[in-house]
Amino acid sequence: MTSPRPLTPERVLRRLEWRVLRRLDGRLQGDHRTAFRGTGIDVADLREYQLGDDLRHIDWNVTARTDVTHVREYLEDREVTAWLVLDGSASMEFGPIERRKHLVLTEVATVLAQLLSRGGNRVGALLFDSALRETIPPGSGRNQVLRILSRLLRPHDGAPDGTDLAGALRAATGILRRRSLVVVVSDFLADDGWQRPLGLLARRHDVVAVQVVDPREFELPAAGMVYVEDAETGEVILVDTGDAEFQARLRAVAEQRQAALAADLRSAGLDLHTVGTDEDLVRAMFRIAQLRRRRR
Repeated sequence: MTSPRPLTPERVLRRLEWRVLRRLDGRLQGDHRTAFRGTGIDVADLREYQLGDDLRHIDWNVTARTDVTHVREYLEDREVTAWLVLDGSASMEFGPIERRKHLVLTEVATVLAQLLSRGGNRVGALLFDSALRETIPPGSGRNQVLRILSRLLRPHDGAPDGTDLAGALRAATGILRRRSLVVVVSDFLADDGWQRPLGLLARRHDVVAVQVVDPREFELPAAGMVYVEDAETGEVILVDTGDAEFQARLRAVAEQRQAALAADLRSAGLDLHTVGTDEDLVRAMFRIAQLRRRRR
């Protein structure tokens, strides 16, 4: 029996170009193409606030002087700098063997990096788990996409040591000097305290939050008595997956967690975008583009 060929950055990128990017190009027309671009940094004009305007564009100085809410309008940059803030914590190893959450994160990051870099934009990355592990300075072109992809394909040690999303967001705030597009890709199963750093980052930058989820985080398949390990803490418990009361509690906890996450993001002026391990990536990316286009 022939063993499968190992995953290499070049092979993965070619597969995504054929299976995802080619199909995505066919669906992203007109304004949809700019949905994965950041807003410009040059102010073109001021006007009165209208329902649906981005609250981050309010000019508070002019608003205070005139007692009328004004927003800034920006000129689109020809090029943007994008930063991918990528979660490499142990909980990202959850999911089907052939499509764990970390693989979905890798595909999302690669597709975004390629979409942006093809237009001459510069893309960098911050990789974190229990701490900020690596910073990949912004670059452009195919080699930069392969550089980020190569780092994401390295094996993870899987140590259950928590997720320091707050530290990664604080690091991003310190590194980013000019207005940038920041895409945070995580399952957001993180140590508490990341909400304020995210809000501060969103005040200065165009931030997109992408949550990678697996259906089994909401409902486990009925497989009888099984041992379940918390990927973040390492705690192991025995549960009866056929118990309807247990399944109901699991769904309730998961739904409460999702509602709290959505509320935290709304308080920072952000939408919650989800990509499932069982979801077609083209449809997921197109859905994100549509929502961003409507907001802008």
